[in-house]
Amino acid sequence: MVSDRKLVMGLQFYPRGGSAQVARYLMAALAEDGWTGSLVAGSLGSPGEDTHARTFFEGLDVVDVDYTPSRTAYEAGGDVFSVADPMHPSYEDRADVPDQLLAAVAPQHAAQLAESWSQPFARAIDDRTEVAHLHHLTAQLDAVTTRWPQIPVLAHLHGTELKFIEAVDERAEIAHRLGETLDTMGQAEGDADLDLDLGQLDDGQRKVLASTRWSQWRFGEHWRNHLVRQARQADHLVTVSPSDRVTAIRLLGVAPSQVTAIATGVDTHRFHPADLERHRRRALFRRWLVEDPHGWDTSGRPGSMAYTDADLDRLLGPDGDNPVFIYVGRFTEAKRVPLMIRAFARARDRSARPISLLIWGGHPGEWEGEHPVDVAHEVGGDGIFFAGWRGHDDLPEGLAAADALVMASVNDSFPGTALEAMATGLPVLATLSGGFPTMVNLDPSELTGWLVPPDDLEALAAALVHVADDPNGLAQRGRSAHRHAVANLSWTSQVPLFEAAYAEAMDAQRLETV
Repeated sequence: MVSDRKLVMGLQFYPRGGSAQVARYLMAALAEDGWTGSLVAGSLGSPGEDTHARTFFEGLDVVDVDYTPSRTAYEAGGDVFSVADPMHPSYEDRADVPDQLLAAVAPQHAAQLAESWSQPFARAIDDRTEVAHLHHLTAQLDAVTTRWPQIPVLAHLHGTELKFIEAVDERAEIAHRLGETLDTMGQAEGDADLDLDLGQLDDGQRKVLASTRWSQWRFGEHWRNHLVRQARQADHLVTVSPSDRVTAIRLLGVAPSQVTAIATGVDTHRFHPADLERHRRRALFRRWLVEDPHGWDTSGRPGSMAYTDADLDRLLGPDGDNPVFIYVGRFTEAKRVPLMIRAFARARDRSARPISLLIWGGHPGEWEGEHPVDVAHEVGGDGIFFAGWRGHDDLPEGLAAADALVMASVNDSFPGTALEAMATGLPVLATLSGGFPTMVNLDPSELTGWLVPPDDLEALAAALVHVADDPNGLAQRGRSAHRHAVANLSWTSQVPLFEAAYAEAMDAQRLETV
């Protein structure tokens, strides 16, 4: 074991997504291998809330930046940049939220965003710090490389920043074909005098044109170029999947030797199979859906989707053994939750067995595109249940109470939920895109799930029917999934890979100073 080595880890976002889980588990795994250090992270709300950094990362040494005053200013009709520590921008375009799309942020705010991290990192960095491990490409990287140029920086790309760059490029190409720029499109949005020759666009581009809030993409090319510069400033890059590594090399213009693909791990001690008796399974669902409901509709209010004991009868069936598919995640466009619900509705009508879908997640008030509850109402809500955002403590039992994980995500870089499901003994039904092919069905003799073409509603519906109507196959793939997770996906097994990436960053930094 390496002893008394120090790193500083950074996460600009307040805890709510997969990168926060990665930071939490990886810091703990590194500590077991002799590393000490601090996590510099965004925070929101009060102690006890899941979005509060010191609460979420309990047990770690946390230096936080509180976004609560910035959110308060926004809710009062003000500007998030009116306070010293502004709410972080987002890679996602969502309306009526304080963490606005990065492409909508005026470039002059870059200095304020970076400065808000200078003092927090000053409290975490000392002469023993060997490396800064920064999640995503954010203002944290600007702060660290400017004030501590001697410290090697590893930038950990989780995929969302790459999707943002691709989204900017797609919209810039549309604007170019129309004889415009992102800036002119954004300023003229809704202007009837804007002369657009739509014949220059293909069908896909016309759909993007119609669905884009162009005012939110005015500064997209500035920030795209800024992220590329940040990536090139980092001493080494880590992506969460081989496919993302290829994308990063192409989009960021970096040498292949500068990028290492390291899969996200899973805590196999926390996530493990649990043989729940039927009364225990029902009691858990009763707590999540009836006694303490967190599901929410377009009001954004947790508990606005609540259920009764009669609903539990429909969820589990008279014998308590209905197959339950579970989705875990946010309601972003890439997750394709509306498509998944529509596919489930088709499967529900065709399956020989009654089936249910538990939708676990969706940070309150946040969604892109159609709201999943609206889609459930559209297709008929029978068999579809919303558990809401419940944090990570309940998730091991939530997965154990289900029979299979279903994710219709497209180009999902390497979703940790799939790993957690497999560690719990659930097979995964997902798409042939993103990171799924690098984690599901790697061994033809040990199948761990099912993969279907992305954005293919009928293929997903047919697969749901097949899974539900083959209980023996479902159980067999679940056992294989657990064996694969334990053997190949634990956080302990990933630590040497990150240590090798740190060494790459240190070597690159030394070469720069020679």
